[in-house]
Amino acid sequence: MSTVKKPADRTATKDAPESIVERVYEQVKALSISFDLLPGDRVNEIELAERLGVSRTPLREALNRLTADGFLTMRPGKGFFRRPLDAKEIFDLYEFRRCIESANAPLAIARATPEKIAAIRAFLDISRADVPERTVTELVELDEQFHEKLMALSGNAEMLRVLRNLNSRIRFVRWIDMENLRRQSTQQEHLAILDAVAAGDEKASMALLNEHIERRLDQIVAVIREGYARIYMNRASAAGD
Repeated sequence: MSTVKKPADRTATKDAPESIVERVYEQVKALSISFDLLPGDRVNEIELAERLGVSRTPLREALNRLTADGFLTMRPGKGFFRRPLDAKEIFDLYEFRRCIESANAPLAIARATPEKIAAIRAFLDISRADVPERTVTELVELDEQFHEKLMALSGNAEMLRVLRNLNSRIRFVRWIDMENLRRQSTQQEHLAILDAVAAGDEKASMALLNEHIERRLDQIVAVIREGYARIYMNRASAAGD
């Protein structure tokens, strides 16, 4: 799980208000993604502001942004809550991801340079290396980076921004995949997708991306069930230490 270090002196910071809100936004998003804030949990604004070393004003702005981006929910009179894991919502996110990633393939083929393709291939070679000390979190980040690099080949910044948001919101599905040792099959699929893009084969690249994401759609309910079990087992274990 990620941790957030409290600044030594809150009054000493000279950050502009916008940069403070951005920093707090990223810190609270990291807490949500890593499940330091558990699904359904209420956000204690006083405690969180103290933990992050900020006043409640920038924290509230960051929480409102995270609500708009789908990480939190706001209940009038009750406050902000970590968004629960919902099978229908996760399914919708994966369906949307499948649409934008497959639609990106022809653009990537049309706009990619040999140098950019080679850079992604080099990235895959490095990420495929069997490094025992790699954590599940690192493996998940490598998986996300491949898809974002592929999206970036199109040069469409808005599509890349949307994919990054989707990746953050479905990270726990990837986390369970990596926990279940799916890394090798995932890497093989990534290489096949890149080969199709490098060959300029729109039909094959779109089909491979669809199949790659479709496999996760079929597993969503089981993954959510397993994810909840692991998250709360970790909490119980931490409480017992």
